[in-house]
Amino acid sequence: MYQPDDRLKKQMDFILEADKEKNITRQTYINDASRKETDAEHAFSLALMVSVLSEYSERPIDKLRTMEMVLIHDLVEIDAGDTYAYDNEGNLTKRERELAAAERIFNILPEDQAKYYRELWDEFEADETPEAQFAHTLDRTQPVMLNDLTDGKAWREHNVKAEQVFKRNEYTHRGSQKIWEYVKALFEENIDKGNIEK
Repeated sequence: MYQPDDRLKKQMDFILEADKEKNITRQTYINDASRKETDAEHAFSLALMVSVLSEYSERPIDKLRTMEMVLIHDLVEIDAGDTYAYDNEGNLTKRERELAAAERIFNILPEDQAKYYRELWDEFEADETPEAQFAHTLDRTQPVMLNDLTDGKAWREHNVKAEQVFKRNEYTHRGSQKIWEYVKALFEENIDKGNIEK
């Protein structure tokens, strides 16, 4: 019977673990509003956005590194769960839950890759490099686009207020001023429509 070497086995185990992202449901609805999207669908959308929109980054970025970053940035939610952006109580323990998850999940990999992906996740969390800032801009943009497309369904369900969306997005411009202007216009349109409370 075939037995993979230890390195390959660990890599395959990690890939299977990452597949659990398909089971993590977010609060944002998919484009036809028929159901909520999963973390895996969100990660796919962000990776595609990096590929298509990287020209709008405020500073030059390593596109492949940024794509890897957005693909792994929510893997911790396999253990920690998805914490809704405007869930004040859940956000109090989010960091602690996600750190514990990062420790477990990335260490499924061989040591060198565990170190690489953990550092990549930490870089995203710190939000200081051009890659992390652009990734954060896209991470904030994608749910706004879906909320706009679904007439603010998730925003209305959670009674989201204008001050909340602008507070959450106070640094979105750092990754891309041009994309932020697009997002800001969507917010303003949805406030006018009543999808976001004034």
